[in-house]
Amino acid sequence: MFNLAICYENGEEIEKNLEKSFYWYQKAAENSNEKAMFNLAICYENGNGTEMNLEKAFYWYQKAAEKNHIKAMNVLTKCYINGKGTEKNLEKAFYWHKKVVENNKVSSKNNDELLSVLRMTS
Repeated sequence: MFNLAICYENGEEIEKNLEKSFYWYQKAAENSNEKAMFNLAICYENGNGTEMNLEKAFYWYQKAAEKNHIKAMNVLTKCYINGKGTEKNLEKAFYWHKKVVENNKVSSKNNDELLSVLRMTS
């Protein structure tokens, strides 16, 4: 399902169709595929194949982050800092940022930038 969604999204070996891509990302996400959850969130965030919906984007970013998807954790951190799709919550932003750092998946530059933002907004 996930690979089929990618094919429709990119038009690989098949005609590009964002609605079908969205459909297959949704099916794969509902079957616990964390990459599909992340890509489905992007679809909702950008309105690719569906109407833009920041709350649903946030929901799927969180689901992917809960399955240890590092990029989703990074996006969640920013969502909580900016109140995008959810209410601003610096405590939760710090929590997700800490999870990324624990997984050693963040550069020191990104870490310093985020900590600076957290300090300015608190």
